[in-house]
Amino acid sequence: MVLGSKRRSCPACERCHSKRTRRVMSSFAVHESEGSRLDNFSTGGARDDSFYKDSRNVGLWAKKRAKEMGVDLGSKFDETVEKARSGKLIKDMT
Repeated sequence: MVLGSKRRSCPACERCHSKRTRRVMSSFAVHESEGSRLDNFSTGGARDDSFYKDSRNVGLWAKKRAKEMGVDLGSKFDETVEKARSGKLIKDMT
């Protein structure tokens, strides 16, 4: 890599120790807020079994449906949904 008149050396590969390396961008994840996930989530349509195996989806569906129906189920509902989404609800029941 050339910066101005100075040349920076490339680091050697940790595996093969080659000096012929290049910088590569890796993939990354984008974090969405709970509010934006809720706004973008569709409650319509059929779901396959994998949807229901992820407790985060079920909790999101419940929150979205309550919001669509104009129902405020209160903080206890939100607390229970969060416990279910994190797996703590099942631990508390056993």
